[in-house]
Amino acid sequence: MRQAGRVLPEYRQLKTKHTFVEMVRTPELAAEVTLQPIRRFDFDAAIIFSDILVIPEALGQPYEFTEGAGIKMTPLQSAADIDGLDGSAVAERLDYVPQALRLVRETLQDRTALIGFAGSPWTLANFMLDGGGAKEYGQAKRLFYTHRPLFDRLMQKLTDAVSRYLEMQIAAGVDAVQIFDSRGGMMADGAFAEASGKWIGEIIRSLHNQVPVIVYSKGTNGNWNDLVATGAQVLGLDWTVRLSEIRSRLPQNVGVQGNLDPFVLTTTPAVVAAETERLLRDMRGVPGHIFNLGHGVPPTAPLENIQTMMDTIRGFV
Repeated sequence: MRQAGRVLPEYRQLKTKHTFVEMVRTPELAAEVTLQPIRRFDFDAAIIFSDILVIPEALGQPYEFTEGAGIKMTPLQSAADIDGLDGSAVAERLDYVPQALRLVRETLQDRTALIGFAGSPWTLANFMLDGGGAKEYGQAKRLFYTHRPLFDRLMQKLTDAVSRYLEMQIAAGVDAVQIFDSRGGMMADGAFAEASGKWIGEIIRSLHNQVPVIVYSKGTNGNWNDLVATGAQVLGLDWTVRLSEIRSRLPQNVGVQGNLDPFVLTTTPAVVAAETERLLRDMRGVPGHIFNLGHGVPPTAPLENIQTMMDTIRGFV
């Protein structure tokens, strides 16, 4: 997850010449950033460099990213704002993403898998209603509990847009897609299915099993049945649960992805090797496991620690 940027000197060099949003919107730059970690670490899969907020932008709600200040966007504040979101031009406005994917696919050929992604409708709604980054997201929950018809209208617009967007990525040659529900853990156990799960399921059904779908819903550690019900072929797990235990509770046809604590990558090579091997031992012989972090690569992770993790995985017997 979040392979590109932050820790790589070659990415930081690009950042001196181009803004984050400029790199996202320029196919050649997005392709270059996508390929940088593959060249350096030879991961089994590349994930396209982009941002989940391209969907709100395509609907008419642009975002800005400022170093040090994070994400900002004018929040949706009324029913008129929500009803004014226009999904008719999603394909046209986001065409730069399949362009970048085709450039990456041409370079990778069949040597390395290519993953596309999008944010979940619930997670996108939180950003859109709170105006980008917030210390405590609350407006989407408020809308869910107090004005369900309007909440459903917003979620349907987002679901339709994400479905179309992932179709575009599949047509451009990705081998799998991932749906990031990074705000999934905000909802009470009994509300998750209606607030997030059912909309993810609608997206997955719209893709008709063209490629595998990975769903990562951070913090939803009591909603495994709801996540399985989405139809995802793989579930990403954060680092706060024991991966082997959750694997044993899931259907055999649902794989798991995860879940090394990202903080470990900020320590020492010895700690990284030990923790990576501990997770591998725990999952030894367990089918359907994709080794990954429990969330994104920390910006302070030394490159030698990432390399140690990769060497440990490849040398594990």
